[in-house]
Amino acid sequence: MTLTRAHELLAVQADMGGGYNRNGARLILAEVQREHGQSAVDQLIRELDLESLFGFRPGTEFHAPG
Repeated sequence: MTLTRAHELLAVQADMGGGYNRNGARLILAEVQREHGQSAVDQLIRELDLESLFGFRPGTEFHAPG
């Protein structure tokens, strides 16, 4: 997944808010972390203000279940 696509998908999750969207955002960030690393995850968290929306803090590691 490109960072541009991840940004687009996370923007949709952020606009909708809610618990299900929080889980969706976690999965997207896990994919970004796997493909692009922690700095890319931290950048997306800051750009989309995911800390105030979902409580995701820069430096948090995200992993897909399984």
